Amino acid sequence: MPDYSEIDQPSVLSYIFYPRDDHTPCPGYAFDVSVPVDDDVSIVCRFYKGNDGWPWIIYFHGNGEVVSDYDEIAPFYLKYKLNLAVADYRGYGTSTGTPTLAFIAHDAPILFTSIRDELSRRNLRNDVWVMGRSLGSISALELATRYHDNIRGLIVESGFPSVSRLITHLGIPAEGIDLDKHFRESIGMIRTISLPVLILHGEYDNLVPLEEAETLYTNIGSTEKELLIISSATHNDIMFVGLKQYMDAIRKFIDKTSSTNP
Repeated sequence: MPDYSEIDQPSVLSYIFYPRDDHTPCPGYAFDVSVPVDDDVSIVCRFYKGNDGWPWIIYFHGNGEVVSDYDEIAPFYLKYKLNLAVADYRGYGTSTGTPTLAFIAHDAPILFTSIRDELSRRNLRNDVWVMGRSLGSISALELATRYHDNIRGLIVESGFPSVSRLITHLGIPAEGIDLDKHFRESIGMIRTISLPVLILHGEYDNLVPLEEAETLYTNIGSTEKELLIISSATHNDIMFVGLKQYMDAIRKFIDKTSSTNP
């Protein structure tokens, strides 16, 4: 696992995290679960359920989003008969604590286990897929290296192989930080991933350039992997610019990987 301690400096984190305390009541088809991840720190996950037997995607969102933003996005997944469980980060929405990169890596396994336990407790289908969008790719890649026997497939949207590259692309001040070392650690981690992988990226992503998706695709260890480039899409409009192509690809990927036992 990459060591985030060197990067977790206030001068860097202020460019990476944009927590908001926005929160909405659950839609009628959804429910919230608060997951303790540390002393006096809990993270909220919102479960959007269309049907007990549909597949579940455990979803980690971008750095400027909160779970309640997905009240508007989840219906597109439900239309494709896909349930969605979206996790916040520390300090986002009604979750407590302060976000750091190290905490993202620390919290992801706790959230993953708790979400699966909640699905089992409610007698819902608990074989899962993991998806990370942008910043959420850190959580998703972390889980893919740890739980390859419990995850059917990995989906990365607008993501990157290493946060060090994001720091470089965004021009974030990083004096005294060995970004090359962090990049090597991250590449070493993703080369161990053996899960089926679907990577989605916008052709004209202006925050995480397409070359990052290509680097991720090249280095990820899976032999069953696909890179889908959404034409004319940028970082924040990728889903809606290519909505049918985007959702069809996810549904096809889940159908294909449903036949393999995690």
